[in-house]
Amino acid sequence: MINPLMLLRALLNGLRRNKGTASMKRLLSLTAPYKGRLALATFCLFISGLINLAFPYVLRVLIDSALVNRDAAQLNTMIQILVAAMLVGAVFDFIKSYLISYVGERVVTDLRKKIYAHLHNLSVSYYDEHRTGEMMSHITNDAAVLQGALSSNLIALPQYILTLIVGIIMIVIIDWRLAVYLGGIVPVLVCISWVFGIPLRKISRAVQEELSKGITVVEESLSSQRIVKAFAREDYEINRFTAAIERFFKLCLNRAIVQSTFGATMWLCMSLSLAGLFWYGGHEVMAGRLTPGGLIAFILYMTFLVNPVSGLARLYTDYQQALGASDRVFALLDTEPDVKDAKDAYEMPQLEGRIRIENLTFSYKPNGEEGSTVLRDVNLSIEPGETVAVVGPSGAGKTTLVNLIPRFYEARSGSIKIDGHDTSKVTQKSLRDALAMVPQDPILFSSTIRENIAYGKLDASLDEIEAAARAANAHEFVVCLEDGYDTIVGERGIKLSGGQRQRIAIARALLRNPRVLILDEATSSLDNESEYAVQQALERLMQDRTTLVIAHRLTTIERADKIIVLDKGELIEFGTHKELLALGGVYHRLYTRDFVRERELQAEA
Repeated sequence: MINPLMLLRALLNGLRRNKGTASMKRLLSLTAPYKGRLALATFCLFISGLINLAFPYVLRVLIDSALVNRDAAQLNTMIQILVAAMLVGAVFDFIKSYLISYVGERVVTDLRKKIYAHLHNLSVSYYDEHRTGEMMSHITNDAAVLQGALSSNLIALPQYILTLIVGIIMIVIIDWRLAVYLGGIVPVLVCISWVFGIPLRKISRAVQEELSKGITVVEESLSSQRIVKAFAREDYEINRFTAAIERFFKLCLNRAIVQSTFGATMWLCMSLSLAGLFWYGGHEVMAGRLTPGGLIAFILYMTFLVNPVSGLARLYTDYQQALGASDRVFALLDTEPDVKDAKDAYEMPQLEGRIRIENLTFSYKPNGEEGSTVLRDVNLSIEPGETVAVVGPSGAGKTTLVNLIPRFYEARSGSIKIDGHDTSKVTQKSLRDALAMVPQDPILFSSTIRENIAYGKLDASLDEIEAAARAANAHEFVVCLEDGYDTIVGERGIKLSGGQRQRIAIARALLRNPRVLILDEATSSLDNESEYAVQQALERLMQDRTTLVIAHRLTTIERADKIIVLDKGELIEFGTHKELLALGGVYHRLYTRDFVRERELQAEA
C-alpha cells in the first residue's frame, strides 16, 4: 500500500541527491546554538498536534454515541473535554510558534552578521570585481528569502510529519480500505512536485540576480546624485532603473505563473480525490461497513492530511526558491580572501619606519598572464623619517606600489620588509595599525566630525581629537560650524568643502600617530587657499615619519628627500631632485613638461 509517508520519503531522497541540499544543511546548522529552544518548541508542537488530531476522533464519538444514541451526559462530558483540550492546545501552540519564530529570526540575524563580517574580511581585489549593490543584496534580499524558507522548514516540516504519522494511523484504524484509496493519490502529488520544482528553482535564482542588479542601479545613481544632476541624466537613470525593475517584474510574473499553476493543479487533484472519497465513503456507510461518525472522522482526517501532503509539496517548491538565494549567499561565504595571514603570523612590533622592497613583482591577474604585470623587479630602500615622492606617467604603477605596502594585494614575487619584518609574515591588522593613508579624494562617513576623526583611534578622548584637528588646521573651521565637532558631514562628507574634508582626513591620520604614512597627493585638486592650509597640515603629519607620496605637485617633489620614477611597472630612476634632473631621463622630461608648466601657470595666476 502506498501511503502519504512515501511522499515525505520521496521528497527527502530527492533533496538528498540535490546538490543544493548542502546549502540548506549549512543554513539549518546555524540553529545549533538554539537547540534548547527548538527542543522545547518540538515538545509543544507534539502536544498541540496530538490535541488537534484528537478532534476528529472525539467528533466520531459524539456522533456515534452521544447524538445517535441521544446520551446527553456523554455529550456534556465530551464537550467539556474538547474545550479543555483546545485551551491547552492553544497555549502550547503559542509557545511553539513564538519559539520557532525566535529561532528563525535569530538565525537569519546571525547570518546577516556573518555575511557582513565576511565582506569586511575579503581582500580589496574582491571589491575591484563586484559592485556595491550586489553585495548589499546578499544582506538584504537573499537573507530575507532564506528567512522565509527557514521559518517554513522549522515550523511546518515537523508539524507536517507529526500530522501525517498520527493521521495515517487513525485512518487505518477507522477503515483500511479508505486508507488504500488515499494512498493511491500520493504518486500523483509527488510527480507534480518534481515537475514544478525544477523550473521554479531556476526562475527564483534569476529573480534574485535581477533584483541584485536593480539594487546596484539604485545604489550607484543615488550615491552619485551630483554627477547625475550635473549632466542632467535624471531621465537616463530613471529609465535604467525602470528597465531593470521591469525585467525583475517579468521574472516574478513567470515565477507567479509557475507557482499558481502548481497550486491550481494540486488543488484540482485534492478536490477530485475528496469527491471520490465522498462517493466511496458513502457506499461504505450504506453497506454497513462504516458508521456515519466514522465517515465524518475519516473526512476530517483526510482534510487534515491534505494540508501536510500539499504542504510538503509546497515546502519543496519553497526549498527550490531558497536554493537560488542560498547558493548566492554561501558562494559569497565560501569566497576566500586573496590576502591571508600566514598560519604562524605574528604581531608587528613597534616600528622605526625603515622600508626595504626587494625584487617586487605584481600582477592583478593571478597567473601573471602576458602583458598583465603591473610592477616588475622593483627594488627600493627607504630610511626612517624619509619622505619619498613617487612619480611617473599614468599607468606606471604608482598606486599599485603604495597599495602593496599595507598588503591590500599579494605580490607575485619579491618582498616588502618594514624594520626587517616581512609584511607577509605579520598579521594584516598589526601591519595596518602601524600605517596611515590619506587619499587624494578623502572618504568620510555620514556621521559627525568627531566620529570621523576618532576613526583613527576609536578610544580617543575629546582633547586628543581637538589636538589632532588643530594640527591639521581643521579646528578653526570646525568650531565655526553650528554643531561644532558634532556636525553631521553628510554622505562621504558632502557638506564640507574639498579642503575641509582633506583636513579632517589628515586629523584622522594624525590621531593614529603612524610610523609609516602613505599619501596620494592631497593638495592636487584644491584652490590656493585650501592648498596652503592642507600643505601646512601635511608637513606636521609627515614630520618624523617615513612617508611615501604619490606626487602631483612640484612643491611636494622638491621637498622630498628622495624621488623614485616608475615607468611601465619598472623603477627606472631613483635619487634627489637635482640628481634626477642631471640624468636627463624620464624625470627630466616629466619635470620640464608638467611641473615647470605648473609653475608657469601659477605665476600667471
